Amino acid sequence: MAPRAPTKRNYKKEYANYQGKPAQKVNRAKRNAARNSLKKAGVQVAGKDVAHRNGNPRDNRPKNLTVKPASQNRSYARTRNARKRNPYA
Repeated sequence: MAPRAPTKRNYKKEYANYQGKPAQKVNRAKRNAARNSLKKAGVQVAGKDVAHRNGNPRDNRPKNLTVKPASQNRSYARTRNARKRNPYA
């Protein structure tokens, strides 16, 4: 079977279908707040992901936050209820 040609992403549709939903806006704001809280604490976050150990982006307790390379933070499966099976946590 021949490989499919890459299609152009429709960012407007992605925003309308997922990223623009009120719950996702709250999650994004909480992720940004987590990143800023670590920056204020003096943690170097440039080029890294701020990972939530329990997979809940709304849980910004300091003991739940850690800094990881993107390759580690995005390399494991997440379940439908946003909990992640993270071998690195």
